[in-house]
Amino acid sequence: MTTTDFSTSLPYREVTDRNGRVYRIGETDRDIMGRPRWTMVLFPWMGMLGISSSEYAFTSAEDTLHEAHLWNSGHIFWLMGVWVFFQAAVAFPAGQLRESGKLPARYAMMLGALGTICGYVSLAFAPHVIVAYIGFGMFSGVGAGLVYATCVNMVGKWYPERKGGKTGLVNGGFAYGSVPFVFLFTSYMDLSNYQGVLVMVGLICCSVVAFAGWFFKDPPKNWWPPHVDPLRMTDDPKIRRALEKNPPAVKQYTPREAAHTPVLWMMWFCLLCTAGINIFGIAFQVPFGKDMGFAGGIVATAMSLKAIVNGTGRGVIGWISDRYGRRNTLIIVCVVLGTAQFGVLVSGQMGSMPFFLFCSMVSGFGGGAIFPLFAAMTADYFGENNNASNYGMVYSSKLISGLVGSGMGAVVVDAWDYEGAFVMAGSIGLASAVLALFLKAPGRPQAQKKIVPNPQPLGEEMA
Repeated sequence: MTTTDFSTSLPYREVTDRNGRVYRIGETDRDIMGRPRWTMVLFPWMGMLGISSSEYAFTSAEDTLHEAHLWNSGHIFWLMGVWVFFQAAVAFPAGQLRESGKLPARYAMMLGALGTICGYVSLAFAPHVIVAYIGFGMFSGVGAGLVYATCVNMVGKWYPERKGGKTGLVNGGFAYGSVPFVFLFTSYMDLSNYQGVLVMVGLICCSVVAFAGWFFKDPPKNWWPPHVDPLRMTDDPKIRRALEKNPPAVKQYTPREAAHTPVLWMMWFCLLCTAGINIFGIAFQVPFGKDMGFAGGIVATAMSLKAIVNGTGRGVIGWISDRYGRRNTLIIVCVVLGTAQFGVLVSGQMGSMPFFLFCSMVSGFGGGAIFPLFAAMTADYFGENNNASNYGMVYSSKLISGLVGSGMGAVVVDAWDYEGAFVMAGSIGLASAVLALFLKAPGRPQAQKKIVPNPQPLGEEMA
């Protein structure tokens, strides 16, 4: 079971369009794995739920960790920064291993489950903050990165004709799966029970990831669903609209070829900016709300609403991008994300709880929506076969954005206070919208030519 080598006795044939893109047609999802392909939305979604608490609920445990281990706020914010660094760092090498067949999807998920439990155990029993940096920051970060990369890219392989909404749904689990743990860490966990709570959470999350990962299976390379003819316009209005607004890549780009296109690095920088804003909000919304005088319960509610909207927004925005185009949707999301940072600042300064909650939700929506957009856009621009590696390159920008949004965010807050930090974050969001205007698929002609079948299909001899 790999992304590059798949043997089967089932009849299929391969056709190619005029751009040279190959489509493998004839096999159904049940032929390949014995169950419908929607299960490869369900199980990746469950896997994302299992790793969500490590990023989105972590800062809610700040007070207890500070009292239990005597770690200062800087240690805790940098712990999150290190976790994000390793979570993003593993994306590209994991993609290379996945596509070479050396790391099957199931094994990647099991390693991710192991990293998850290691992270929570280290937070519970670390005798020194260095142990937490290694156990939570590195091991849990690497584990989460393996799970994230495997889950997100799996969906695009099974739904190449309409991937936006389903990629967004799976990606959303990474945010709203943390909601119960936000309240658990904020309202229940204290010095008397923190070790047991952290171990329990680690076991639950580890079990969810491992269970979901057991059912993972990749389709063959170039696979295309048999009910959608890749060589002519489909009669299904939803699929037709999605393919018109987001045409398939003109070819299956290798990572080397993708890296030589300017648009990949423009996407990289755009994600760097927007992900940095998202992580800044996750790291500093709770302490900012408390400094502005809001009660701990209100701040926890705001953070939970942010996570819920962050997650559900990913699914909604994926569906919207299928209808109106990935780039157009991204531009709007960047504007919303940037504007929301000014709103969070003003609402806090005003002491307006309803406005603070609203702006928190809007910020969460924008911060979450960027990830499924870039995941789907990478497949649209560079193809599905090497999407794990290609999206890994784009996603690697989170290496820097995690450190900037969390660690350097603390430096900016110390130097310019919250006002300067939120104004900077909002301005970067608006600038990202301008950059998104210039994102265009490489190699695509101005007017799409009619695609025709390959006169000698590569797989015809196996039909």
